[in-house]
Amino acid sequence: MTSETKYDFQDGSGPVAAHQHPNGGGWVADTAAVADTAIVGIYAKVYGNAQVYGNAWVCDNALVSGDARVFGSAKVSGNAKVYGNAKVYGNAVVTTTILIANRSDGYTFSIFDEDDGTTRITAGCRFFTIPEAIEHWTKTRGDTKLGLESIAIVKYLEYMHSLEDMKEDGIH
Repeated sequence: MTSETKYDFQDGSGPVAAHQHPNGGGWVADTAAVADTAIVGIYAKVYGNAQVYGNAWVCDNALVSGDARVFGSAKVSGNAKVYGNAKVYGNAVVTTTILIANRSDGYTFSIFDEDDGTTRITAGCRFFTIPEAIEHWTKTRGDTKLGLESIAIVKYLEYMHSLEDMKEDGIH
């Protein structure tokens, strides 16, 4: 879709060609691909090369940008930010900021809390608690560059996640 309308997504690019999604009214950059079957709520924004397919929902103050893809029946809401090469699919529900880090070979790691309070690390199809993640990359990669880098990323994400928790608790 190409339009004369411009919108500033506050990402440093200034106003870019954009339109309001017909199913929800949220702003979508003309560079992004969003299916008509998807919902982009009035306060949500989709920009960059992001892709939103199927019956996916992007609601509340959520942002989807970069090369991120949201599809299936996935829901991105709250103040969630999905960006980079992130993929949210199936029946996934993203409601808060997800911290993401990429390994030197492009493998993407993320950290989040489940509804029961368990903190999880995802990387590719891997889905671990923090101790499980460290054990996995220690056993499978050992002292290789990718092994050491994977463990460093898990520890970095754990630390950054603890800072997010402190911010949510009002500790600055």
